[in-house]
Amino acid sequence: MSMIKLKIEDIGKGSLVLVNKRFDVKTTAEELVPFNESFKNITLSSKANRALHLLLDGIGAGKLIVPVSGYRSFEEQAEIYNTSLNENGSEYTKKYVAIPGASEHQTGLAIDLALNEGEIDFICPRFPRIGICEKFRKAALDYGFIERYKEEKKTITKISGEEWHFRYVGFPHSKIIEERGFCLEEYIEYLKDFVYPDKPLKSFGYAVYYIPLSGDETKIEAEGSFTVSGNNADGFILTVKESGI
Repeated sequence: MSMIKLKIEDIGKGSLVLVNKRFDVKTTAEELVPFNESFKNITLSSKANRALHLLLDGIGAGKLIVPVSGYRSFEEQAEIYNTSLNENGSEYTKKYVAIPGASEHQTGLAIDLALNEGEIDFICPRFPRIGICEKFRKAALDYGFIERYKEEKKTITKISGEEWHFRYVGFPHSKIIEERGFCLEEYIEYLKDFVYPDKPLKSFGYAVYYIPLSGDETKIEAEGSFTVSGNNADGFILTVKESGI
C-alpha cells in the first residue's frame, strides 16, 4: 500500500488535465521529447510520444501520416493566435485557435496530424475520415488518444470540429470517453460521481476515482498498478488496475 500526497500545485499535472477558456494551463510541460529525428522541432510529452509511435506502428502508417504541431509555449501560441487574427480574421480564429494560456498544445499532450499529401495547412491540416487516417482514428482509443474537438460538442468545448487534433488522456479513459459519447469537459464532470474511496467507476479492467481537493494537501492510499492525474479544476483522478485495488 502506497501513501500518496496530492498537493494543490499538482492539480495542473497529469494526462487528464482539462484545458480550455475556463481552466487555463497551470504548469509547464515536462519531459518533452522530439517526435522523431525527421521532426525534431515538434515535441510532445514522453508518454504521449511513446504511445503515439506505438499507435502509428500498430496501423502500419509509415510516412502516410505526419505531425504538424505538438507542444507550444505560451509565446508560440500567442504568435499563432495573432497571426491567424491578421490573416484569417477573428471569426475563423475563434473557431480553430485557442487563446494563449488556454491551448492544449501547451501541455505537451496534444498533437495535430495530417495526411502526407504535399502542402499542409498549419491551422487546419487535412486528416480525412477515410483510409489510413480513419484507421488511426479508430485505433487511437486503444493507445490512450481521443479526437478532442468534435463538431457536435462545440457548444461545450467552444472549439469547432478539428478532425486533425488528438489528445492523449491515457487508457482506459480514451475508451470510456468514446463509449459514453463524452467530450473531455463532460468526462471530467462525470467522474465527480465516483468519489474515492468507496465509489469507483469500473470499466475496461480499471477502477477510476475522483478525489476532491481538500486544502493544500490531500492524502490517499493505493496499491498495485495505478496513476494519478490532476484535472486542472478541483481535484485529482486515481486510476487503478482492477487486480491491484
